[in-house]
Amino acid sequence: MSLLDGKVALITGGARGQGRAHAITSAREGADIILVDIADQIDSVPYAMGRAADLAETVRQVEALDRRVLSIEADVRSQQQMDDAVAKGIAEFGQIDILIANAGIWTQGAFWELSEEAWDDMIGVNLTGVWKSAKAIAPHMIERQTGSIVITSSVNGLEPGANYAHYVAAKHGVIGLMKNIALELAPHGIRCNSINPGAIKTPMTDHQGAWDMFAGHPGGTAADMMEGGYSFHALKGMSFMPPQVIADTALYLNSNLAAAVTGVTIPVDAGHMILPGFNHAPVK
Repeated sequence: MSLLDGKVALITGGARGQGRAHAITSAREGADIILVDIADQIDSVPYAMGRAADLAETVRQVEALDRRVLSIEADVRSQQQMDDAVAKGIAEFGQIDILIANAGIWTQGAFWELSEEAWDDMIGVNLTGVWKSAKAIAPHMIERQTGSIVITSSVNGLEPGANYAHYVAAKHGVIGLMKNIALELAPHGIRCNSINPGAIKTPMTDHQGAWDMFAGHPGGTAADMMEGGYSFHALKGMSFMPPQVIADTALYLNSNLAAAVTGVTIPVDAGHMILPGFNHAPVK
């Protein structure tokens, strides 16, 4: 018997990256899948976002595991679109047991130079979108008196990161949101937890802006990023990790193995948070 037999999982940001890993892992363990993704570009995001072709590829991989899958193009910033996605999922499968609120973006800029658009898009997707996703699914889970919600935060939900204060604010915020969701839904038998990924190699992190950040100068390369990843983590041999390490943790949290676990956040960071502090660029 697989860990998620008979379950239905709704995954936001499901077109690629961590979302695709969640979909494939949940399907492999017996779940039917509802994929939600904007499948479009957000103007303030400098890297290419997932599109309909990416969403279709995730569908193909789920179907290859002989699981049912429903694909929906929707923006987590829209309550109506998320409410509609949940309604479509229930109409198709009869129930939704799991929400993996994974949709996210990452952009850079000193906090005093960020545009209002960049700030609003970041908070809208990475924090408000999580609230709207959970808000959309909560009445159904309350009616059924069961469910599991897993939220993607970040190590930057636990510590700052220079030049992306909006991302840090959103990822700190979703941890607080998770704890309140867990508290308010516990009387209904519904669990809510979050995950703090370290450096994960996905299209969101593997692009020129990230390469430059790790190189410390413009014109960085993918090799610079991978080399920098070793310094970001404590565990031997660990640079940027595959999305599977996050999907495996979500699988645990959504399974009966974690039946008594709610209101916690789990760093999956190869020991990043235990590294001692060091100022690499002191100003004297």
